[in-house]
Amino acid sequence: MDDLLRTGLAALDQVVPHESAHKHVAGTAEYIDDIIEPQNTLHAYLGLSSEANALIRSVNLDRVKTAPGVVGVLTAADIVGINDISPAGTNDDTLFCDGRANYHGQPIFAVVATSREAARRAARLAVVDYAPEAPHLTVAEAIAGGGATVGAGLTVRRGDIDAALAAAGQVIEGRISIGGQEHFYLEGQVSLALPGEDGEVLVYSATQHPGDVQEVVARILGLESNGVRVHVRRMGGAFGGKETQGTLFGAVAALAARKFRRAVKCRPDRDDDMVITGKRHEFEIDYAVGFDDAGVIEGVRMGLHARCGHSLDLSRGVADRAVMHADNAYFYPSAHVQSTLHRTHTVSNTAFRGYGGPQAIIAAERVIEEIAYALGEDPLEIAKRNFYDDEKRNTTHFGQPVTDNIMARIVAELEASSAYQERRAEIIEANQKSEFIKRGIALSPIKYGIGYSKKSMNQGAALLVIYRDGSMHINHGGTEMGQGLNTKVAQLVAAEFGLPLKRVRATAAATDKVPNASPTSGSTGTDLNGAAAVDAARRIKRDLVTFAADAWKVHEDEVGFENETVRIGSHIVSWHSFTEAAYAARVPLSATGFHKVPHIHWDRNAGQGSPYGYFTYGASCSEVAVDTLTGEYVVLRTDILQDVGRSVNRDIDLGQIEGGFIQGMGWLTTEELWWDKAGRLRTHAPSTYKIPLASDRPRIFNVDIAEWSINKAPTVNRSKAVGEPPIMLANSVFGAIGMAVASVADYRFAPRLDTPATPERVLMAMQRLKEKAGAG
Repeated sequence: MDDLLRTGLAALDQVVPHESAHKHVAGTAEYIDDIIEPQNTLHAYLGLSSEANALIRSVNLDRVKTAPGVVGVLTAADIVGINDISPAGTNDDTLFCDGRANYHGQPIFAVVATSREAARRAARLAVVDYAPEAPHLTVAEAIAGGGATVGAGLTVRRGDIDAALAAAGQVIEGRISIGGQEHFYLEGQVSLALPGEDGEVLVYSATQHPGDVQEVVARILGLESNGVRVHVRRMGGAFGGKETQGTLFGAVAALAARKFRRAVKCRPDRDDDMVITGKRHEFEIDYAVGFDDAGVIEGVRMGLHARCGHSLDLSRGVADRAVMHADNAYFYPSAHVQSTLHRTHTVSNTAFRGYGGPQAIIAAERVIEEIAYALGEDPLEIAKRNFYDDEKRNTTHFGQPVTDNIMARIVAELEASSAYQERRAEIIEANQKSEFIKRGIALSPIKYGIGYSKKSMNQGAALLVIYRDGSMHINHGGTEMGQGLNTKVAQLVAAEFGLPLKRVRATAAATDKVPNASPTSGSTGTDLNGAAAVDAARRIKRDLVTFAADAWKVHEDEVGFENETVRIGSHIVSWHSFTEAAYAARVPLSATGFHKVPHIHWDRNAGQGSPYGYFTYGASCSEVAVDTLTGEYVVLRTDILQDVGRSVNRDIDLGQIEGGFIQGMGWLTTEELWWDKAGRLRTHAPSTYKIPLASDRPRIFNVDIAEWSINKAPTVNRSKAVGEPPIMLANSVFGAIGMAVASVADYRFAPRLDTPATPERVLMAMQRLKEKAGAG
């Protein structure tokens, strides 16, 4: 695997913009809703449940069927296969609910009409008779209602936690509530299905997982997988919200296309999209930490209670990753970490950037914060004392060795470059003099594992073709959602042949070109697909080198590829002439490539193993100012240092770090999901759900990459993943707000903020600490 270490390749050293950047700005990038619709295309729209937990006595669709423009209606009775859209075939999530509504906004039927507006208006005309029951909407309500779960949680143990806590110098117990998050992708859910011969269907889907859409559509239509093709050119953002959630819309479009033998598009309004689709999981996390007088942790117990919604979806994987990230960057000598997956009468929650890791890391930082305030110390100092090291404290609570630990260096460099210590001292002094505006600063470390705990998912494939003129198409199993994956993969291929990037085009992800691809998630896109593309390139190169050596009578070591030429001994041949000659000599000019991540294993029953190929490290330092009269705040400055290994594309990586941080900041501060007592999502539009604006970004925003880092794991270019880890860098904003809150009681008590730290929560936390200080 060491041959994946790449050096001296010009295509990876140049500044290369995102391959669709200009098209994004100019509005010429083609998304599914931009595809020219085939003649007589129909439009499907969903009819949704108006109850969160109810028996459906009857559904009267007479007015729907006779509405203007309506061609037909689809219900569960029209499904010729199995009414199951669950990603793992668990048969706990239906395309159309049949007999019972499990959450407000669950699809009951679909209207198919000559226009989207006609279908949308007709869907509102249904008359549904319900027998409603009280819904369970929160973890507490789910537990009180009998504790129904959607699956088995994960338990990880190390040592004797009861004995460790009993022997600890101090023990602190608490609970933190961690809110969910709406994906709020710019391009909403959308699918376009075209019927084909013999019952086949082609689906253009905005999905991160074409293989899942293929499998679900085949299941709904009663077909084998080879009867369904799924194509994805690009998505306008996804963040996990299009990993499993797109299957619903693809299946509706495909079912209608097959029934009416016409192209069918399904695209909901933003409001309905937000109501229908899953979110980031909310967690209630109970914790107990034992520590000595120096603040060194002796044992941690955590119970992670996830609000999963009405079906399993990806909740098990999300909660498993949360359990495995409950340590963040810290060594726990003894630990007991357990997840529970609670069923609620809400939309089934799903993947979201970080996949459970962010929620657990917030809890780990809460533990550090509790110790620091109990001892009257800086949380950063407590964090440093508990870092993993390279000696005895170098194995996670789930048994994976931490062999690539650069956490201490990352933190030390950021601490110096951000002038953290000097600024913290100045802030404490300024807070004593300022009556109404309080400031806070925090420096937060992040350790994040890359890979899937399900071993079979850690694989990637690609198809590379070279045409006679020397241009290439690379097709791989990953999907482009704005993160620059296609650009990076094309760069890697171009570098193999010493070509400029313009010679290589990445084509739409397609299940009929690269089958059985893993989802583009978990920040594994470049690791899996980039390595597979390089493997395909090298397979072709081997044949080309053999051909050149034979044709020009030189040794294979004398053949090289550089600057759009092929050096063959003393001969320099243009790339175009060489590929034409190779074609004439009947040398194969296409190949498939494959990559599987080595040295990973996981035993879920035992809660032990090494499920991650490697860890990434990062740190952020943020300063905030809080108005104690209103609870409002601004982020004055943020400094970030992130480990990405040897970057394939530095500018794209910087963009991912900046965007991930802002998205994480929104999750932790302003983005609040709220359901009323009837189970209706009330924050279902931009008017009621507050994502960060450009004006919310840090006033000073310094972002840098640890240029000295090289991944010890055998990844392509020895790079590291960059999509998910940066979202957790926003922890520093949350910690800085906490410090400002704690200042109103002279830092005597831990702020114990829940997320999101809205102005209301901040104001209430300050009032609580003032009362506590007064009572003391």
